[in-house]
Amino acid sequence: MILKTFGWSFAVTALGLVAAVFYGGWTAFGIVAILSILEISLSFDNAVVNAGILKKMSAFWQKIFLTIGILIAVFGMRLVFPVVIVAVTAKLNPIDAVNLALTDKDRYQELVTDAHPAIAAFGGMFLLMIFLDFIFEDRDIQWLRWIERPLAKLGKVDMLSVCIALIVLMISAMTFAANAHQHGGTHVDKAETVLIAGIAGLITYLIVGGLSGYFEGKLEEDEEREHEAEEEAKRTGKKQSAVVLAGKAAFFMFLYLEVLDASFSFDGVIGAFAVTNDIVLMALGLGIGAMYVRSLTVYLVRQGTLDDYVYLEHGAHYAIGALAVILLVTIQYEIHEVITGLVGVVLIAWSFWSSVRRNKALAAAEGKAESSGEKAEVSSGV
Repeated sequence: MILKTFGWSFAVTALGLVAAVFYGGWTAFGIVAILSILEISLSFDNAVVNAGILKKMSAFWQKIFLTIGILIAVFGMRLVFPVVIVAVTAKLNPIDAVNLALTDKDRYQELVTDAHPAIAAFGGMFLLMIFLDFIFEDRDIQWLRWIERPLAKLGKVDMLSVCIALIVLMISAMTFAANAHQHGGTHVDKAETVLIAGIAGLITYLIVGGLSGYFEGKLEEDEEREHEAEEEAKRTGKKQSAVVLAGKAAFFMFLYLEVLDASFSFDGVIGAFAVTNDIVLMALGLGIGAMYVRSLTVYLVRQGTLDDYVYLEHGAHYAIGALAVILLVTIQYEIHEVITGLVGVVLIAWSFWSSVRRNKALAAAEGKAESSGEKAEVSSGV
């Protein structure tokens, strides 16, 4: 099971580390290894949230998530995205941006750093909306009831999460503008950038999340149609396309997963510059880490871990909320990647421990109930 799920990750790790040695020797090997660990530690909560969505999808789309999805994650977000950001912010054509990344790494890092407020605002707002929509939903299973119970009641107010997100964005932009003004006003224009990027993140969430939710609501209907199509194919002997069988719901859920992964990867890409400004080593290290996150997501689905440890999903969403706040704070202040990673790990570990305690309590209660039932039977028999 482990080899089947993580086989590609092991293979990519070996190839990536060998490529690093050929590219820059053992120093490059060490940098790629560090970046891989960084990406995994920062994205474990991503795997848990992804698993909650992926378990609703067919085996075909799970394979798509591991193949085409990983190409988008590795080459799109870890390699192309930083270059695109530089090209847009510095008003360069893509070829010049790539040339800059390979030949003038210090200038490239400077341009990516300048683009950080926009990246942080976009990713922060997208992740904040995920957290707010989760925390405002009334759930049968609640982890931190003293928080979740009153928030679930507040969640009955229409568009509350959007209003709160816009208020947070406005405060972030105004704070950034005020701090920039105190430093001579050289970055006042970035407040407008933060607002636009944040609104773009909010719109992206509403569009992609809305479409995903709409088609997810029709998932049962699609599954019935797919089953009928399969039966028809068996009777007629014709093969039915797997993509057709997957339905529109699975496609938009896949699209939602990719945007979600992109938002999660922002902190990893930015944090990687604390280790190296070599775009090749960044792509290798973050790409290896992304492969393990993908494999871990599928492993959680196939093992039914989220069903066994019911608070894990809660812990992951709290980690998302923490990451969203951290991203917005980093618009003005630098926060070390270790802190970012530890916050997510601590919250997920806490939720896992709470799940274990819950399972033990339920098992003990069932044992007492069975024991009481046996005593009652003995008494009635006597």
